[in-house]
Amino acid sequence: MATSFSLRSSHCPFFKLPSHRFSTARRFSRSVDARAPVARRKPRGRVVARLQLEDSEGKGLAEGEELKADREGEGSLALDVESEGFDLRRLPMRYKLIATTSLAFVICNMDKVNLSIAIIPMSHQFGWNSSTAGLVQSSFFWGYALSQLPGGWLSKIFGGRDVLKLGVLAWSLATILVPFVAGFMPGLVLSRILVGIGEGVSPSAATDMIARSIPLQERSRAVAVVFGGLSVGSILGLLLAPSIIQTFGWESVFYVFGVIGIVWCLVFEFVKGGNSPLSGGHIFDTRQWRLNIASPFLTSESQTKSLNEPFKELADSLKDVPWMEFFKSPAVWAMIYAHFCGSWGHYTCLSWLPTYFSEELDLNLTEAAWVSILPSLGSVFITSIAAPFADNLISNGVETTTVRKVCQSVAFLSPALCMTLSSLDLGLPPWEVVAFLTSGLALSSFALSGLYCTHQDISPEYASILLGITNTVGAIPGIVGVALTGYLLDSTHSWSISLFAPSIFFYLSGTVVWLLFASSKPQRFSKGD
Repeated sequence: MATSFSLRSSHCPFFKLPSHRFSTARRFSRSVDARAPVARRKPRGRVVARLQLEDSEGKGLAEGEELKADREGEGSLALDVESEGFDLRRLPMRYKLIATTSLAFVICNMDKVNLSIAIIPMSHQFGWNSSTAGLVQSSFFWGYALSQLPGGWLSKIFGGRDVLKLGVLAWSLATILVPFVAGFMPGLVLSRILVGIGEGVSPSAATDMIARSIPLQERSRAVAVVFGGLSVGSILGLLLAPSIIQTFGWESVFYVFGVIGIVWCLVFEFVKGGNSPLSGGHIFDTRQWRLNIASPFLTSESQTKSLNEPFKELADSLKDVPWMEFFKSPAVWAMIYAHFCGSWGHYTCLSWLPTYFSEELDLNLTEAAWVSILPSLGSVFITSIAAPFADNLISNGVETTTVRKVCQSVAFLSPALCMTLSSLDLGLPPWEVVAFLTSGLALSSFALSGLYCTHQDISPEYASILLGITNTVGAIPGIVGVALTGYLLDSTHSWSISLFAPSIFFYLSGTVVWLLFASSKPQRFSKGD
């Protein structure tokens, strides 16, 4: 005799289920045989079953919680949920997803900064001049810029989880390839372009997962944890790469960091991801779930589409993206310009601050290298403050747009002020200049609770594509800004004019545009609206 289930719960740590029986809309669609082998029958019709009830975002019952069923009548069972307590093994899946994604971003920046250290012995070995070394380093940004929009589109089609995994695998293999092609310049440039492509799809993939898996009240912290991994990666890369190179040779740093990425891919296989938006259901739509006693998981009715989906359907999905509607929105243009402005200051400082500390402040190379880590360390600390601050404001009823504007304004005005103080001839000792620049760049991490959350705020459906658009423009300073800074430095011999003045201009103008036009109000972006 087939018997259907309805749920009622007295306590559940992840699902906030009502204590009364589910309504008809929330009943599971599949009937379950009460005589199924996984259910142990007890006297008087009592059934005890152990299930792993969990959706792809980690909301549900943890493994080992007991479901007790009392027969209430012909063809009906009502289930009471009794929790056995909480431990780390029962951590919601969305937290595991965020943690592993953050680790991917740590590896991302480790593979980004390893060349900035290895380029010194490589230049000596192959006889490269500064122009050649600059070409090798800038080639990363070509791949990074070209992969932003494709990464956003692919994340929307197949889900960010698969795209992120493919990106990490691609840049890890390309990193391992570097020592084999280092003596052949076209091959070396191509390998770095491939690293850029792999890392370029990752922000959009992460944004897609956050948009579909994390509720608004936790979004700032999720973005901070994930993208904060970039700062941790810079720190670890700058700390580990010199010792690895000195001990085993410059080739070893590419082997070690590349293998770490491949290991991450294997570990990530054990973390469940969300469904593709094309799967026909949303990650929070419990009405489409089905209960399968023979399976240890609750799954959605429709699964993520296979990568073997016909090309025609993929092409149609690309046409369905409302590209023109994006560019009709002032909020989207505000995000685009803000991303460009923030990237200008970040990439130019990332590339030139070690040289500035060495030449302008008379620090030796070792001191300059250690001092260059300070902004990333400061960013980790500031992020731990900014994210809960933003989420708490939203939870307490402050309008989301207001929170995003406040956070992004702090992210822009703080470095602008500190760069202004550093560029003026105030006779400050070197340690004070370092302190100013470190503080300003660390406070710029407030952008993780500002700009970087806005894509998900205004459109969870198209968040990955929107980030792909803004990040494409944001990659331009990595190509143009870094080279222009060097040209201005050769022309003017002034760090204030070449490095600080352009960054200050973009920070200030970005603040004005953001305050005037930014918005976190959800937008549909449907064609014809």
